[in-house]
Amino acid sequence: MSETVTDGVGTNEVGADEAVADQAGFIEPAPMEDDQTELFAGDRGLLEPEVRRVLVRLLQRRFLSAERHRAQWRTLLEHQSVIESRLHDLFVRLVVDHDRQIAYKQQVRSGEVDVPILLRDDPYNRVETLVLVHLRTVYQHEASSGETSARIDLEDIEQGVLTFFDLDDNNLVRPQREIRDAVGRLAAEGLIDEESTGRYRITPLVEVVLDNNRLAELTRWLADNKETRS
Repeated sequence: MSETVTDGVGTNEVGADEAVADQAGFIEPAPMEDDQTELFAGDRGLLEPEVRRVLVRLLQRRFLSAERHRAQWRTLLEHQSVIESRLHDLFVRLVVDHDRQIAYKQQVRSGEVDVPILLRDDPYNRVETLVLVHLRTVYQHEASSGETSARIDLEDIEQGVLTFFDLDDNNLVRPQREIRDAVGRLAAEGLIDEESTGRYRITPLVEVVLDNNRLAELTRWLADNKETRS
């Protein structure tokens, strides 16, 4: 079927298909959700796979650093708004430190709104705190000396931390094991990077975990509470 239009000069025939095409602008567009590809059966998520992975990593880990995860850092910056929105739905705040190129999450706490607590506090134990304070002190000293990076050997960490132990019994096995376990945890969290066996680079994350005020507070506390072992 066709429609005939006469203009006195010639005759133009407009096909039915073309007439429908002319009205395409009046057809309600399909929802964005319909364009998403399911990643698993029943998937109703709207985020692209790489954005979902960044969101999960932020929830799983303490930090996301550009140095260690360059591609995920770029994805975070490109989709920061939507990632923040998803975290805010969970009462979690996203902090992006562009100077240090790290991102981390914080539990939202409010006296005005009933906020369910999602993030579990996982504090450092005493030996981990001792190691952290020593690393932060070394990092601060190197930075004040104009060094762009700070490095330290495992032996130096042990010597610095062992001063807080009473070693009259000459038993070094247990404290050394605890110190090495603490170093292992801090390395897993990205506060130090093992460049070679027993040789570590202290990363800027130590400044985030332990700012100057907290460092001074802990240093005073540790000086007043040296552990006595019998």
